[in-house]
Amino acid sequence: MIGTASLSGVNLTTAGTYYNLATIRIKSSRPYAVIIPIDITKEMKSAYIDYSMSVIVSRALPDVRDGLKPVHRRVLFGMSGLGLVYNKAHKKSARIVGEVLGKYHPHGDSSVYDTMVRMAQHWSLRYPLVDGQGNFGSMDGDSPAAMRYTEARLQRISDDILGDLDKDTVDFKLNFDDTLKEPTVLPTRIPNLLVNGASGIAVGMATNMLPHNLTEVINGINAYIDDNEITTEGLMEHIKAPDFPTGGIIYGVEGVKEAFETGRGRVVVRGRAEIENSPSGRETIVVSEIPYQVNKASLIMKIADLVNDKKIEGISDIRDESDRNGLRIVVDVKRDAVANVVLSKLYKYTPLQTSYGVNNIALVNGRPRLLSLKQQISEFVKFRIEVVQRRTRYELAKAEARAHILEGILIALDYLDQVIELIRSCKDGDEAKKRLMAGDFAKDEAVTLSELQAKAILDMRLQRLTGLERDKIKAEYNQLKEFIDYLNSILDSSELQFEIVKEELQEVKERFGDERRTDIIFAEGEIRIEDMIANDEVVVTISHLGYIKRTKSDEYRTQNRGGRGAKGSKTRNEDFV
Repeated sequence: MIGTASLSGVNLTTAGTYYNLATIRIKSSRPYAVIIPIDITKEMKSAYIDYSMSVIVSRALPDVRDGLKPVHRRVLFGMSGLGLVYNKAHKKSARIVGEVLGKYHPHGDSSVYDTMVRMAQHWSLRYPLVDGQGNFGSMDGDSPAAMRYTEARLQRISDDILGDLDKDTVDFKLNFDDTLKEPTVLPTRIPNLLVNGASGIAVGMATNMLPHNLTEVINGINAYIDDNEITTEGLMEHIKAPDFPTGGIIYGVEGVKEAFETGRGRVVVRGRAEIENSPSGRETIVVSEIPYQVNKASLIMKIADLVNDKKIEGISDIRDESDRNGLRIVVDVKRDAVANVVLSKLYKYTPLQTSYGVNNIALVNGRPRLLSLKQQISEFVKFRIEVVQRRTRYELAKAEARAHILEGILIALDYLDQVIELIRSCKDGDEAKKRLMAGDFAKDEAVTLSELQAKAILDMRLQRLTGLERDKIKAEYNQLKEFIDYLNSILDSSELQFEIVKEELQEVKERFGDERRTDIIFAEGEIRIEDMIANDEVVVTISHLGYIKRTKSDEYRTQNRGGRGAKGSKTRNEDFV
């Protein structure tokens, strides 16, 4: 402690004694310092828990409702604020990144740009959310061009993620410097977590959620709405398995079923390969699809290294013939090799067959939870019901406010001459408004107007006094009353709310639904040693003394010089075949 301090007349200059700053009166103008003793173990524990919760909630894990992490949500919201919808012109990526950084995401610019780039890559997302123009990378792992060169706008599907955002459907929170508001979640009609998946590493936990087909997911959600007790098997009649943007073949469904039931599982995916005969008569293996998130250039390098190391034999050449029409990797097989055996070795030793560990962890009410397929669907439906209810209340409030104004205008039209006379007799607008509110223009004392109605009457144009305009006002009022009754019926009926959710999902399916890209092989099994052996015609010989020998049939027919008949097997003198 520097300087002298006292507390109720007690001298506090004793060395080694520390006191709370709030209880000390300083009598010296010199600088002072107060050291408060703390337990370092408790402080480290508290600080680390705060850090880990920040990473879990505000960075690495997606929200179960819209399937987005905060950075994805901020990019989409920022692009929406710039008006970059699907039918408007693209805008420079640097402009978008600056908008998001300056308003919502105070981190490095690469975090925002990399996020936007991935949302535009058709091989990364099953349904891309951003429409990129320029070099946005490749399946070979090439980096995208710098943000000053590329341009972007939202995809059409993003309209259904951001739609109804201005109708009080979700909560907003202050941004990092409390100057603007940003949504805590987006009111998406797209079950984005299921259709696009997510991956992230937090502190003490990680998530890896695979993408699915939109048509199948919506069919599954509708089936759940019709029957809340539906089983995983029932859902799998609609949602067969994950559906990857790069296609491929899912090898076995046991891991898929386990992931759907428990939230954890292992899915094995193979690239799509066909064996073709070249004009020269040699066999070639043509790979047209590779597993999800496999780097094409790295895959080719891995195959080449295995061939050089003699771990895979029978390959004479490998070429990448991919172009804008699609992926094509050609593996030339040697004349004395069997293409099926080579392909089995490629599956066994290279990323042409890859397994994915499914770990469906997402934020539910701000807390990380492991979710089964049914739980993911349940949380999404619950969120959609909440969105429908909040949107209906918002529209009801707007409709009632407009109906209230129209009621006042219709009253004024019923007493048109008296209202005009009253307004002409007033010295200013305030007096006219007060007298209109008091109902001085009508003999019936029960007729009064609110402040909003009186203001609307005073702001009314003379054109509205014509007979045709009066009919329009009455027609609008009658339509509003019907609309208000309909909105109230929605709020009073949970069945009607579920029907609205189903109808909106059906519209989404009709606009964006497509066919599966990933096929499923329902025969589960590992690669057996038998798959690694060429299927040759052989002769098996057994001798009298019990010796056994396998010989290729073409070798068995070979004759020794000057010999007679087939001499494919030799034995000891006292033995015979």
